[in-house]
Amino acid sequence: MDTLDLTALERCLATLERAHARLVVTSPTDDDHDLFRAACVKEFELILEIVIKLLRKVLREYVTSTRELNTLPFKQILRLAAQHGLLSLDEVDRWLLHRDNRNTSAHEYGKQFAEKIVSALPVFISDTHAALITLRQQT
Repeated sequence: MDTLDLTALERCLATLERAHARLVVTSPTDDDHDLFRAACVKEFELILEIVIKLLRKVLREYVTSTRELNTLPFKQILRLAAQHGLLSLDEVDRWLLHRDNRNTSAHEYGKQFAEKIVSALPVFISDTHAALITLRQQT
C-alpha cells in the first residue's frame, strides 16, 4: 500500500478544534461568532471528504478492483471499512449520521443548519481522532 499522507486530515482536525474552542467561548452577538461557526462547518465538511478518501486508499488492499472501489458511495465505503475492522459498527453509524448532517448542508444554509453541525462537533471530533489513530496504524 502507498504511504498514507495524513497531513491534511491532521491540519483540518487541528483547525476544527481551535475554531470550535473559540466558538464556544464567543458570545453569539460577537461578530467573530459567525466566523468561528463558519470555520467549524467548513472544516467539518473537509474532514468528511478526507476521511473517505483515506479509507478508500486503505481499502485498496482488500478489494480486487480499485476502479470499482473508486465508484462506491460514501456509505458503502464505511460498510467495507467495518467489514475489514477499520471501523466499529457504532463508529460507522456515527459517520453515517455525520454524513447525513453534511448532506443537509447542501439544502439548508444559515444559522439553524450551522447550529445543528456545531452541536454535533464534540462527537465528530472524537470520531475523527479515532479514525486518525486507525489510519496511522495502516501506514
